[in-house]
Amino acid sequence: METAPSTRNTQWCKSSYSGNTGGDRVEVADGRPAGAVPVRDSKNPAGPVLTVSAGAWSAFVDGLR
Repeated sequence: METAPSTRNTQWCKSSYSGNTGGDRVEVADGRPAGAVPVRDSKNPAGPVLTVSAGAWSAFVDGLR
């Protein structure tokens, strides 16, 4: 069984389009192993982290544009 790399001490980033008025936001982690994109809910930073493939993340972002 494999375990995901720890996201403790990870630099998390929000979209530059996120404001400070609340609402739904996700954060992504920088500097993680190639091919993996950790994503979390910015309102619950101690909560679960979803790790998606780089290709899936790219398709998601492209779909938002």
